[in-house]
Amino acid sequence: MVRRSLIVLLVIEILAGSAYGQNQTDGKGLYTSYCSACHGDKGKGDGVAAKGLPAKPADHTNGTVMNQLSDKFLIDVISKGGSSVGKSAFMPAWGSALNDKQIRDLVAFIRSIAISSNKTEATANK
Repeated sequence: MVRRSLIVLLVIEILAGSAYGQNQTDGKGLYTSYCSACHGDKGKGDGVAAKGLPAKPADHTNGTVMNQLSDKFLIDVISKGGSSVGKSAFMPAWGSALNDKQIRDLVAFIRSIAISSNKTEATANK
């Protein structure tokens, strides 16, 4: 009976983990809907709305900067807005529009487009 209970708990944990995992593909769709107007289609901070902002939106492709930021920081800035982490108040809080999984999916996508300085240097040297 104990063994059966452990197996059931393991299956529940695996299923719950997949529900809370990060999905870059879903994050990309959310990024297009919620972020690209300011951050641009490719994440360089050059979206159509960026021209009207007093501060340039973050360049999510800059791995030198982005890879130093923790997931918690990115989750906080997305869910609570820029002013909550000492950044621009023009970065809106999306926590009421997006659930926790969607925010983690956005973080996964942002991580996927951040180009490390090693990749940038290797490309520049070719």
